[in-house]
Amino acid sequence: MRQERRHGLSAEQKSEIWRRWKAGESLHAIGRAFDKDHGSIQFLLSKHGGIAPAVRRRSQRTLTLAEREEISRGIASGSSIREIARGLERTASTVSREVARHGGRLMYRASEADQRAWRSALRPKPCRLAHHRKLRLIVAGKLIRDWSPQQIS
Repeated sequence: MRQERRHGLSAEQKSEIWRRWKAGESLHAIGRAFDKDHGSIQFLLSKHGGIAPAVRRRSQRTLTLAEREEISRGIASGSSIREIARGLERTASTVSREVARHGGRLMYRASEADQRAWRSALRPKPCRLAHHRKLRLIVAGKLIRDWSPQQIS
């Protein structure tokens, strides 16, 4: 009997699966190539309707890892937010928000900030009611009392 594995696929493996799928390989053949059940391959492909998702790219406006490292070095050297921003040719508010968002001057780490920013940019975002039980109960209660969405907001 085949042993079950719960290992995910790397980005490179997923890319290769999409390439093979586009080339016309069967689910069984792709599954054998990755030592996965064809159902796992089908699940991956069906999440996107059989069409390969666009490669994630960072917006030109977001801070890069190099800029975040420069912020970290500036903080370590005792530079002010304005001095750091001037060196990056960014506004002081951008640098200030970045530092505040990722732990402040004492806790800021460039690589951690970059990873968090990349994860938080994922779309679609779950709605607020899905994560906040108390808010969900309040909204549901008001809807039961025939409040309009405008009145609730």
